Amino acid sequence: MPERTPLVGGNWKMNTNLAGASELARQVGEGAAAHEGVEVAIFPPFPYLIASGESLAEARSRVRLGAQDLWTEPDGAFTGEVSTAMLRDCGAEIVLTGHSERRHVIGEDDDRVGAKTRAALEAGLTCVLCIGETLEERDAAQTDAVNVRQARAGLDGVSKAQMERVVIAYEPVWAIGTGKTATPDDAQDAHAKIRALIEDLHDADVAQAIRIIYGGSMKPANAVELLAQPDIDGGLIGGAALKAEDFIAIVAAAGA
Repeated sequence: MPERTPLVGGNWKMNTNLAGASELARQVGEGAAAHEGVEVAIFPPFPYLIASGESLAEARSRVRLGAQDLWTEPDGAFTGEVSTAMLRDCGAEIVLTGHSERRHVIGEDDDRVGAKTRAALEAGLTCVLCIGETLEERDAAQTDAVNVRQARAGLDGVSKAQMERVVIAYEPVWAIGTGKTATPDDAQDAHAKIRALIEDLHDADVAQAIRIIYGGSMKPANAVELLAQPDIDGGLIGGAALKAEDFIAIVAAAGA
C-alpha cells in the first residue's frame, strides 16, 4: 500500500477582508512549517488570492494557494466568473470543485461539476472534488448512492494519469456548519466505499494512491480520532480554518 501524504485544506469561504486574509495566510504559512509530513493548502476568496500568496511567500511557506471555484471556459462573456488561467496567474495551484454550497446553494449539477473538474485538470491544477449527501438523503439510506453518483459524474472523462492530481473530499452536507460530525466509523465506511469505487473506475493502484479527505466540521477536538481512520487522508476545514491556531492543530493531528 503506498504511503499517502495527508492533505489539510482551509476553505475560508466568503470570509475575511484584505488585511485579515493576509495575516491569516502568514500565520498559517509560519505554523505549517513545523509539520513537513503534511501537505497544507488555503482557499481564500478570489479578491484575496494575490495578497494571500504574497503572505505565504514572505513566510517562505510551502503552503499551497488554492481557489474555491473556477469556470470551464478560458475566456469570454461570463460575467463574474474566473478562468483557470486567471487562477494560475494569481498563483493558485489547487482548486475546489463540487463543494456542497456550490451544489445546493448556487445550484450546480453533476454535469457542471464534472466539466469544472476536467477544466481544472486540463489546466494542470490539482483538483479537490467534493461529494456528499444531504440529511434527507442520509435519512433515506442514500449516502452510498449519492457518493457513487457524484464521484462518477465528477470524474467522468478523467484519465488515469490525471488522477494523480485528484483529491476527493467527502463532506456530508448535514455536518457542514452545523456542529454535527459523522462518527469516525461512519466517515471511515464512506471513505472506504469511495476508495472501492475508484478501484472500479481505474485500478487498485489508483485507488490506494488517491487521497480522500473528510470535510464535515472537523475541529481540533475531533480531528485526531477522525484522522486515525485508515482511509481518511486529511481534512477540508471550514470554520476552524479561520483561526490559525485551530487550523494548525488539525495539521498537527494529520501528521501525528
